[in-house]
Amino acid sequence: MDAKDLLLDLYSRIPDAGRAAVDGLDEETLTARLDPRANTIAWLVWHLARVQDDHVSDVAGHEQTWTADGWAARFGLPFDDGETGYGFDADQVGQVRAGAELLTGYLDAVHARTTTYLQGLSDADLDRVVDEQWDPPVTLGVRLVSVADDDLEHAAQAAFLRGVLERR
Repeated sequence: MDAKDLLLDLYSRIPDAGRAAVDGLDEETLTARLDPRANTIAWLVWHLARVQDDHVSDVAGHEQTWTADGWAARFGLPFDDGETGYGFDADQVGQVRAGAELLTGYLDAVHARTTTYLQGLSDADLDRVVDEQWDPPVTLGVRLVSVADDDLEHAAQAAFLRGVLERR
């Protein structure tokens, strides 16, 4: 198994985890909060898809699925199309309202584009420096692992939140 195959396996887990967190939930549950400043399931799944879309599109050199495929218009959120949810305050988190099908549709579309990109990589590609603002500079391999790690953390948070809400 080469590094590309490991990345493909890692990234294949993200949509499954996101789907498990949202499937069958109504919008009220998807946007419920444990306290007024807590993240919602809808925000967590939207955000993890946005971060993957933003970061992978950047290193791949193509337009984000969010805008290229009309997902920004379908969601109709009151934010700039470049927003990923990073640094959002409680009010902004609360403005992310979407149904399970919309969330998983976008997540699946991002995953499809990410998979296509990953399939074209070689092990040597993973050593390419993609961000010199850090010390040491960030390579493509490190960036891809970082995005997947962040996405799976958010998916786990959404799954935990679902479990708490279902037990209320």
